Amino acid sequence: MSLHNKVLFITGASRGIGKAIALRAARDGASVAIAAKTADPNPKLPGTIYSAAKEIEEAGGKALPIQCDIRIEQQVQKAIDMTVKTFGKIDIVINNASAINLAGTEATDIKRYDLMHSINGRGTWMVSKLAIEHLKKSSNPHILNISPPLAIEEKWFAPFPAYAIAKYNMSLCVLGMAGELRPQGIAVNALWPLTMIETAALKIADGGKDSSSRRSRSPEIMADAAHHILTQKASEFSGNFCLDELLLRKAGVTDFEKYNNIPGTKLEDLSLDFFLDSKQLDELDTLRKKQLKASTPKL
Repeated sequence: MSLHNKVLFITGASRGIGKAIALRAARDGASVAIAAKTADPNPKLPGTIYSAAKEIEEAGGKALPIQCDIRIEQQVQKAIDMTVKTFGKIDIVINNASAINLAGTEATDIKRYDLMHSINGRGTWMVSKLAIEHLKKSSNPHILNISPPLAIEEKWFAPFPAYAIAKYNMSLCVLGMAGELRPQGIAVNALWPLTMIETAALKIADGGKDSSSRRSRSPEIMADAAHHILTQKASEFSGNFCLDELLLRKAGVTDFEKYNNIPGTKLEDLSLDFFLDSKQLDELDTLRKKQLKASTPKL
């Protein structure tokens, strides 16, 4: 159950969930290629590929910061080539980079629509495509997309169709590639948070309100869930659309207080994320009650 000596290629890992996954892997002694656009400090979005690399190395891993726009084929190919040249291989690809715009159809301009689709769907597909030849050589290759379960319900699409379609494209990549690459031993899975995750992007989307930290969890819950997925046998665990808390509870985790940004925050006070699957929510509720009952001392 370790990522020691594994090589991860993570898009958008200069901050947020991507960086948290990188740091969790680094504590195992993994090597991480940080493929992201931010090379210069931005007052609105703290964190660069270089600051993330420093944190990864301080956590016990090796880091390769690569400035890369995943919309541009030549940059992606160069980033993958640099990773293999530096670390000798690629074992894991994390498609974390994503663009978001929570607006209706009339309020979404064409430029923003194109941006979301070129990063979320096309970028995820292209990064995965260009990494396959290297993943084939790994003893336990994984592709993990930070994307939602395929809950195709009107309520998730109606408020912001352009973003929903773009985000679900990442999940469709999982559905297709899991079946396509299973004969080659490459696992392809998706991971999505039950609640809002505290990131710089969330703060911006939330208008900079301080309440966002109270209503969300830390990225570490996604990092721990990703670690669990990536340490499974690729030949046995593929094509899954995982929900962070549900996955961790099935793995035996019962303490979720440690992921609260504000200590003591109750579950009902947390804001649920978009695109949740009602069947998974029912399964989670049943599991919570079962674990609570098992942990309650009998009088």
